[in-house]
Amino acid sequence: MFNIKDVALLMALPNESQGLFEKENISVHYTGIGKVNAALTAMDVIHKTRCKVIINLGTAGSGKFNTHDLIEVSSFVQRDMDITPLGFKIGETPFDPIPGVIDLIPYFPELPHGVCSTGDNFETGTSKLPADLVDMEGYAIAKVCRKMGVQMISLKYITDGANHNAHNDWAANLIPGSQRLLEYFKKMVAFS
Repeated sequence: MFNIKDVALLMALPNESQGLFEKENISVHYTGIGKVNAALTAMDVIHKTRCKVIINLGTAGSGKFNTHDLIEVSSFVQRDMDITPLGFKIGETPFDPIPGVIDLIPYFPELPHGVCSTGDNFETGTSKLPADLVDMEGYAIAKVCRKMGVQMISLKYITDGANHNAHNDWAANLIPGSQRLLEYFKKMVAFS
């Protein structure tokens, strides 16, 4: 278990917490949508809080896992980095020392684990990169954590099938998602 003083909690939007974390006096840093916003917020939070661990909680779509599953992300890839005409692999940033696949250290052995594809689009089809779930912020947070030497744990509640109805399913499943994410946050963090 981590001491609350060593942890910073990042979520994309207040919609994902539904105010439940704030009702428990848990500080949430909201990144906003997309990789640039997520990276800027992660860097700012690490500098201001001097945290040792970033816990990233949020929602995701998946064609593999079922709606309402809670998944621990085992690695992140970025689906919208495509420099293949110059001979690079999809997801690989040219001349960057940080790899296109960022692996995380698992925390919850009882949860299913999956590869999360991050991109600046609301994915509703098949990704160019093999992945089990999709989001819009995770890879950027993982990259900042890797660069700054901060541990990252990421849990994603599956709200939709990353298909044509994803936008409706996402909104309909936010409340049960926030409840489950709060439950698992409390399993990771000691508040005294």
